[in-house]
Amino acid sequence: MTAQQVLELVRQLFLGGVGTLCFGILFGIPRKCYLACAATGAVGWLTYELAVMLGIGAVTANLLAAIPLTLLARIFAITLKAPVTVFLLCGIFPLVPGAGIYYTAYYFIQNDNLQMAASAADTVKIAAALAIGISLVLGLPLPGPKARKDK
Repeated sequence: MTAQQVLELVRQLFLGGVGTLCFGILFGIPRKCYLACAATGAVGWLTYELAVMLGIGAVTANLLAAIPLTLLARIFAITLKAPVTVFLLCGIFPLVPGAGIYYTAYYFIQNDNLQMAASAADTVKIAAALAIGISLVLGLPLPGPKARKDK
């Protein structure tokens, strides 16, 4: 990996965090969750960018990015005593295929059914990959409370 690629990854990490933080502010999350939300989105976006840089396709890259993102969202939810959705909804913001949804609607309006179907299929695959990645982590059991010793 060259120095230029490392700088690009650092830039993407920062921008992913800033974008997530801005969405979190618009979403109305508690102030105590700002940095954790930004970190969640930044880690997810960095994972996605790194996977794409290594030649992994967009669908698999989204699946891989959703796993550490969701794990971090769960950790922050426990440590900051906030709902996991606060971190999860904001964290997946950079990964949601908004352009795919836009182009699907655009091709539908333009009556280009072939392009519309291709765009819709790609968008659904990415959305499903995100859902599967999130479900894999949220399906893991939480660690139980420490056993009390009766004296």
